[in-house]
Amino acid sequence: MRVKKYVAPSMPEAMKMIREDLGEDAVILHSKIVYTGGFLGLFKKKNIEVIAAKDGAVIKESQKTELMNKQMVKPSQSLLTKKLEADSDDQKEKEQLKQDIDELKQLLSRLTASSSWIMNYPESIQRVVTKLHQHEVDENLLQLIADDALQKFRNTKEAVDSSMVEKWMKSFLIELLRPAYVKNHIKMKKFINFVGPTGVGKTTTLAKVAAQAVLMDKKKIGFITTDTYRIAAIDQLKTYANLLNVPVEVVYKPDDFRKAVEKLQSLDHIFIDTAGRNYLDEQYIHDLQELIDFNEEMTTYLVLSLTGKQKDLEAIVEKFFKIPIDQFIFTKFDETTSIGVMVNLLYKYRIGAAFVTNGQNVPDDLVPMNEEKLVNMVFEGE
Repeated sequence: MRVKKYVAPSMPEAMKMIREDLGEDAVILHSKIVYTGGFLGLFKKKNIEVIAAKDGAVIKESQKTELMNKQMVKPSQSLLTKKLEADSDDQKEKEQLKQDIDELKQLLSRLTASSSWIMNYPESIQRVVTKLHQHEVDENLLQLIADDALQKFRNTKEAVDSSMVEKWMKSFLIELLRPAYVKNHIKMKKFINFVGPTGVGKTTTLAKVAAQAVLMDKKKIGFITTDTYRIAAIDQLKTYANLLNVPVEVVYKPDDFRKAVEKLQSLDHIFIDTAGRNYLDEQYIHDLQELIDFNEEMTTYLVLSLTGKQKDLEAIVEKFFKIPIDQFIFTKFDETTSIGVMVNLLYKYRIGAAFVTNGQNVPDDLVPMNEEKLVNMVFEGE
């Protein structure tokens, strides 16, 4: 089998490329939205990435002639084997494809094994529950939601369809999540702190929130960065600062932080970018506590990627509980279907979500959240 990746502005254009390259009998294995080009999250273009395959037994006449003339390949050898040995990029694509297929198999197995209880409910409830189950809403929470819908189903004299069931479930889930927002119903304070593990997009998210504060709310702001571990981190934040025409201070030690605060004290908001490091390292949290003065004038956002696994995200939250976390920010909504994890974390920890990011464009691709919006996103999947 020949496997190849294609990137195009749209699916029809990708299909045209695939047909021209692999022929009409090519098979689409996987597709997803990707962003290319741009500079530090600005002006990125939205494209579709497609992985397609063709049975290796189907070889063009020109390839047959070339193989016969060169007499380099034995009948028992496949063309793909020779190509993979010579082309490391194809090897990486094959390994990634195998990993994707394995993950799909595991997900299918998990869904099949754990969803038999859904069949105990009326069909109209089954349909909605199955959709939420596929989005990986926690099973115990899902049963609670389904039981409430079943009670309403039994008490109503009207004909019940899936749309009515979905309305019931949305209302019930909103009420379940409301305490997370009542407990942490806050507006951004003077100091806005972004913490979280490496690779979740803290700096880009900070830039999005800051840009909206400047462009939409007309606030005067400044940046402080404590991320002195990555060579490009300071330059990245300085670039955003230049674009927004705001000051930026670099902090290496606690005394630097106090001086930076004094220098920026006259501003409406001070956005603090922290280093992304291994959250399992106890020293990381300790360093944050030593460096930053967590007080009543500070809003602290824990930034989490929705591409992470449920158990890993729970471990991250519990590690960061050593500092006062006010709200979550969920990133990479556009890169996963496992969006039920948002509901799971809010329900378990009673912490609300301030924003969800659904792309890399600054200042766009940032959605302010409340319990109603979040529940609608999970039900609609977008």
